Amino acid sequence: MALNIPGLVSLSVFFTLTLATGIWAAWKSKKDQQNRNPTEMAIVGGRNINAFIGLFTATATWVGGAYINGTAEIVYLPSKGLLWVQAPVGFALSLVIGGFFFVNPMRSKNYVTVMDPLQETYGNVMGSLLFIPPLLGEVFWFAAILASLGATMRVILDIGGSLAILVSACTVILYTLLGGLYSVAYTDVIQLVFITLSLWVCIPFALVNSATESIYYTATHQSYQDPWIGKIEKQYLGRWLDDFFYLVLGSIPWQTYFQRVLSAASPGQARLISYLSGLGCFSMAIPSVLIGAVAASTDWNQTSYGLPSPLERGESAMILPLVLHYLCPAYISIAGLGAIAAAAMSSADSALLSAGSMFAHNIYRKILRKKATETEVLWAMRTSMLVFGAGAAGLAFYSSSVYDLWFLSGELVYALLFPQLCCALFAPSTNTYGSAAGFLVGLLLRVLAGEPALSIPPIICYPGCSLVSGTYSQLFPFKTFTMLLTLGTIIAVSYLAAVLFQRNLLPRRWDVCNITGGTGTLIPLQQVEKQMGSPNVGLEENQD
Repeated sequence: MALNIPGLVSLSVFFTLTLATGIWAAWKSKKDQQNRNPTEMAIVGGRNINAFIGLFTATATWVGGAYINGTAEIVYLPSKGLLWVQAPVGFALSLVIGGFFFVNPMRSKNYVTVMDPLQETYGNVMGSLLFIPPLLGEVFWFAAILASLGATMRVILDIGGSLAILVSACTVILYTLLGGLYSVAYTDVIQLVFITLSLWVCIPFALVNSATESIYYTATHQSYQDPWIGKIEKQYLGRWLDDFFYLVLGSIPWQTYFQRVLSAASPGQARLISYLSGLGCFSMAIPSVLIGAVAASTDWNQTSYGLPSPLERGESAMILPLVLHYLCPAYISIAGLGAIAAAAMSSADSALLSAGSMFAHNIYRKILRKKATETEVLWAMRTSMLVFGAGAAGLAFYSSSVYDLWFLSGELVYALLFPQLCCALFAPSTNTYGSAAGFLVGLLLRVLAGEPALSIPPIICYPGCSLVSGTYSQLFPFKTFTMLLTLGTIIAVSYLAAVLFQRNLLPRRWDVCNITGGTGTLIPLQQVEKQMGSPNVGLEENQD
């Protein structure tokens, strides 16, 4: 295939526009920074992001390349179908639940990151351990997005995937370094508009292509493959429910989410952004569903793509760009390519900013350099983003492994971080002993359940575990089971430890975490802020 010059020019224009918007937003943030904390400006936009921008950036965070490509792929796959497309409903419910239960306690206390309540409740040591899963998740997510974009550009534009990865990474890193959340938020507006318009423009052409059967007919009737509506077999119901709860609850304890709602001017505005972005996230899946349905209804032998089909060639993950390229006119498919690039970048910059924010605020400022100035923290954030971005770009060249590591780290966030966040916000009587025990139990159970994608065999075979083609498959909802057991362990061990020390059943000198008060002094976060004149730097001093 020859180099797609118009597509290359279109993407170059889009990348230039995105970079220019990011640089303009960085200039705007400097202008608005007068008499404001520079670190808070970079991380949460000075809590001055208006509702319109907040809605766009919150929606764009979830509507990434994996979201639009993955939705189309699952609809297209004969073994899955529409009934297995859980992300749109799962993410929408996640944003609604987050807004209803989690936004108010987080925003009303002026937290800066999702790690703040965990460090405040359980101390620095546990905070450091709990920081690892979300950090790995953000870095692997960034790498997976770059890998997906590189693969798309290689197939559609016939350019080296390495070049696409490097250009995308450099663009995202540059404007995120310059403007922090302001640059990310304003570029998200451009990217989300581009995604919406580009995909909807392409859909009519794909639907009326002569090689495509009516998607209404193929939804329930077999044509070129099984009906794209799909089905859920009884033995897979446990896995379906497990994946669904993982998407709904496991999507909450991420800095990418809380960074948006914590940047709102008030708790009420933060809740509104969360609710409306859930609706926006769901509606943005409709074009991808239609494209997946078109792909499942197409006789690929009638297109220049030919046979074998994308499924038989192992290119089902590329089904959305393939539909745009082979079922739409060239001048229309160019717009679709821009949508894919926009979707990728809208999530990549969020992941990069989140990783840098947590490191600078929760690790550098609160642990490594407690007396660091605001300028020093800001530079620590920029340096960490540069390191994480470069590392993710390097990992992007190992695309299959990166996706597997991203899924695993996401499951660790669900199993370990979600119960910890729930306890820190809604069960303040829990303590560091319970947190440590829950962390160890959750980590052990998840590792022992195995991971087929990484060739890790299960030590614990839950009910329904089966060996298929040499690979063990867990059909039991073990991810949710692990999360619930972690939650129960935190509460139970916290209560047990409190009883043992408060009733002198164990000597208080053994209370290394000082949950009984002892000689330590518990200093509320807001009191420390007033003492130090800097937002959200307080911790439980007795637990350092």
